[in-house]
Amino acid sequence: MAMQLIVDLYGCDHALLDDEALVRETAWKAVASIGADIVEECMHKFQPIGVSYIAVITTSHFSVHTWPECGYAAVDVFSCAEGIPAQLADALAVAFAAEHKTVRSIERQIPEGGDST
Repeated sequence: MAMQLIVDLYGCDHALLDDEALVRETAWKAVASIGADIVEECMHKFQPIGVSYIAVITTSHFSVHTWPECGYAAVDVFSCAEGIPAQLADALAVAFAAEHKTVRSIERQIPEGGDST
């Protein structure tokens, strides 16, 4: 089984959410804090504001989409390693100085032996 978390972070630091370099640095630190590595990443800075960041990590992937004007970040985390999604979501919430977060989880059933029936 794998877990996917859909995390809404509210009351985040507005300036941090609009700073491309700081969003990337925050992602790197969060990934390092769970003992994983970033395999590949993609980032886009929107005009006039907002950042989207997506990373493939050694335990699967995550994304961050920011709305600085609202102090809001939408985070999705997927991993088949137990506990990793929650740890990564918690690390990002702390790093973005979120005042409040909501978390929804989806259990993804991976068939054993590659059988999809």
